[in-house]
Amino acid sequence: MKTLARNLRKQSTDAEKLLWKNLRGCRMEGYKFRRQLVIEPYIVDFVCLEAKLIVEADGGQHAEHLEDDAKRTQLLQAMGYTVMRFWNNEILNKTEAVLENIRSILINTPHPDPLPEGEGE
Repeated sequence: MKTLARNLRKQSTDAEKLLWKNLRGCRMEGYKFRRQLVIEPYIVDFVCLEAKLIVEADGGQHAEHLEDDAKRTQLLQAMGYTVMRFWNNEILNKTEAVLENIRSILINTPHPDPLPEGEGE
């Protein structure tokens, strides 16, 4: 699966390239994202492990596989992930709105390691 993930990174769609440009290098609220990462039994488009957030960029082929995508989302949610799905044309034509949706989830996600009570005040 790692080889397939590596190949997917090399063959990114325009929407995936645009999204990655905005997510990589901790550019999104300081959170680190990875792309085309294996989370058995799937390869997810983008994931922030710290926030347990998965972002999927869906092309036209996904319109024919809505049931499969729903099952995939359910399994990933059962693993504790929040899954966001965006159509490629949405990423390309409404980039700022997509980024704002992702940002909103990140800033409203509790930190996995909060400071002990009384510290940081």
